[in-house]
Amino acid sequence: MSEKRRDLPTTAQLEAEMKRLRYKERFAKSVRSTIASLIVVTALAIIISTMLLPVLRVTGTSMTPTLQNDEVLLCSKLSAYEQGDIVAFYYNNKVLLKRIIAKGGSVVDIKEDGQVYVDDQKIDEPYISESALGECDIELPYKVPENRIFVMGDHRAVSIDSRSTSVGCIAEENVIGKVFLVVWPLKNIRFL
Repeated sequence: MSEKRRDLPTTAQLEAEMKRLRYKERFAKSVRSTIASLIVVTALAIIISTMLLPVLRVTGTSMTPTLQNDEVLLCSKLSAYEQGDIVAFYYNNKVLLKRIIAKGGSVVDIKEDGQVYVDDQKIDEPYISESALGECDIELPYKVPENRIFVMGDHRAVSIDSRSTSVGCIAEENVIGKVFLVVWPLKNIRFL
């Protein structure tokens, strides 16, 4: 009979085992809670970045000197955009970045020296480093159709934009949003 009593766990052993099981249960609950929180935060981040603040990366040099290749930008889908703003838009399954020169109903004219006029007023363009006509196969002066925007890159000599019939004016429904912030690389963080 004494042998059977030796095989039975002591009260201290039972308490230790109960404590271990409670700890294991709390740990599992904590892991589940953390994973659920991470899933919710990730889903919210994806929704916000898709619906409100798309994140884009600059590829190419058509917007130099304002934007550099490989910079990462934030766009706002909620902001109204005006002449002079940089917008991101869809074109042939690509996302392009260009500056708004004119909106629907305006008349754009580009002189041989590259100076741009909208409704017979020369526009101030402190963001370009050199005036250039670039690739232009549209008939000037050009009236921008309603619900469309006329866009140009800041590096006019290399930018393919609304001056070319291959791109033309951009339908407003193709605009992703207004670019407002450079977030990467950290040394280049700035509002636009």
